[in-house]
Amino acid sequence: MNWSALQILLSGVSQYSTAFGRVWLSVVFIFRVLVFVVAAQRVWGDENKDFVCNTMQPGCTTVCYDSIFPISHVRIWALQLIFVTCPSLLVVAHVKLREEKDKKFTEFHKGEHLYAHPGKKRGGLWWTYMLSLFFKAGFDCAFVYILHHIYNGFDMPRISKCSLDPCPNTVDCFISRPTEKKIFTIFMVVTSGFCIVMCLFEMSYLIGKKIFKAIIKRKGPGRVPCEHYDATDHANQRRKGRIDPTLTSVENLTLLKKTDQTPEKSAI
Repeated sequence: MNWSALQILLSGVSQYSTAFGRVWLSVVFIFRVLVFVVAAQRVWGDENKDFVCNTMQPGCTTVCYDSIFPISHVRIWALQLIFVTCPSLLVVAHVKLREEKDKKFTEFHKGEHLYAHPGKKRGGLWWTYMLSLFFKAGFDCAFVYILHHIYNGFDMPRISKCSLDPCPNTVDCFISRPTEKKIFTIFMVVTSGFCIVMCLFEMSYLIGKKIFKAIIKRKGPGRVPCEHYDATDHANQRRKGRIDPTLTSVENLTLLKKTDQTPEKSAI
């Protein structure tokens, strides 16, 4: 598989991601993809050759190997990385669709733009981004569960018992470098858990930010408190010359308060 092409595609996702999303991308490439490509594939590369059982019965070793390793760890992790990174491409596709719509709108409306910022997570793009986070966390959880269910945990036993046909009896089978395989398995599981936590943090951040904006929008801009005057009082004040029609209502209110607080001079 061409992992470099996948890296180029996902590098465009970082400009539309939050800080948590950028951390997720760095973990995916540094701690998962690179480790998987450089080390993990080589660790399991010769497993079918170095797997031996203490029997000379033809076919027994092959049957036992299939029983102990029903699905290769390498293939599970490859599928996991593909499924986990594909939802991020939904965000890129949505942004590209917005850019195309904005380009066509600009051509037919003399330079006006349909979207001021096509990459801003608003409207449908916000829901697409949230859906991609949900799928990423869900796929990681599903593959970790599948790995745990198939191998009854994340341990790698040094000796495995096998009594399947055509083995003549219960034979002992030996896995090459079980400690090294166990370390890589735990490493991949821990990084998967970290990515799940990052997705949950990012979802919480986006939801909290949207709720905060909704509250601010609902409150609206600050308003200057004002007193309510009767229409007759307002007319009387205007006849006395205490209200200037050229001033704003706030300025008139301030003027009225000042004049009300100033004692009137007695007539001589």
